[in-house]
Parts: sequence; C-alpha cells; structure tokens
Amino acid sequence: MPRPAAGLAAATLAALAAPQVWARASSRGLMHPADAEGFTPADAALVLGARVYPGGRPSRFLRQRVEAGAALYHRGVVPRLVLTGAAHNREGLDETDAMARTALELGVPEDALVLDGSGHDTRASARNALAMGLTHVIVCSQEFHVPRAMWLCRSVGLDVQGAYPPVLARRHTAYGYARELPATWKAALEITRDAVHGGEPPR
Repeated sequence: MPRPAAGLAAATLAALAAPQVWARASSRGLMHPADAEGFTPADAALVLGARVYPGGRPSRFLRQRVEAGAALYHRGVVPRLVLTGAAHNREGLDETDAMARTALELGVPEDALVLDGSGHDTRASARNALAMGLTHVIVCSQEFHVPRAMWLCRSVGLDVQGAYPPVLARRHTAYGYARELPATWKAALEITRDAVHGGEPPR
C-alpha cells in the first residue's frame, strides 16, 4: 500500500476507535468479572436486555447478563436487580419477562426484582434507572459492551461500575467487539447532543 494511503487508513482507524478507547480508559479499574472482588456496594445491578428466542427463552448472552446480576445479589453487593429491556422488542417478545424468569431460577427473590420494559436501548435504560431514584449502579453486560454502557450511565448522572460474565469464544462475541466501534461513536454523538440540549434529547 502506498505510504499516503497507509497513513490515511491508519488515521481513519484511529478516528473510528477513539470513542471506544476513551470509554475503556474511563472505565479502567471500575469494571470487573462478575465473580471478582473489588466491587463497591451499589443501589442495584442494572441488567441490560438482549435477544429472546420465540417461546421466551433467553439467548446465551442475555442469560449471562442475568447470571452476573444474580452473582452480585447473592454476594450482598446489591440489594436488587433492575431488569431493563424492551417489553415488546422487534419480534414482539418481552425481554424483561425472560430475564425475570431466569433470575428467579437463579434464586433471586421476586421482591428483589424491578422490571423496566421501556429500556429499548442502553441510554434509555440509564435514564430510567436515574428516574427510579438510583444513584449508584453496577451495569451488567458482556465485556465488549460494558465500557460503552458505563459511559452512557455516567453521562446521565449515575455513579457506575461494570460487571461482565465469562467471555465466550464464539462468532457472536467477535461480532460484538467489532460492533462496539460504530456503536460507541453513536453513543459519543448522543452524549454530545444531549449535553448541548441541557441533558435532554431534542424533541
């Protein structure tokens, strides 16, 4: 590749990666495997939604997220789980119902579960948690997603830590890491836009 073209490609890649680099740097020391020590007690585990299969069966990623939240609950790090996702996703399925059933299977009592069916994306989930009166949450998702999720939580005023389950060696995991580059750019633009509008999205 000619030197100018190589330089342009490197600059483009650096620009694309910049928000993800920032998200990871700002989360350093505050995100850990869900079974690790070092978490500060928080108001709740904010468990983010993911795919549900027909019949209500949670995807492996979704089950892992609930498992992470349940682990924090059973260790006494959080007193409750906020299960946030779409009550009616693109397939017409309820992510939060599948999450609640999984949490109950894992021994989390019903009175420790809060369902947020309007968490249609990570930013909405963060805003909804703040509206519930929460101030300090531990966001639970896959490792590739946690830095962006933490950044979005901080952007709405939440004190946040991150917990993630074991990283699965599978194609969807590789896709998740690749997807985070444009997704984190989108988050950066949303955060900037909302800051310009005084913390509220434009109407």
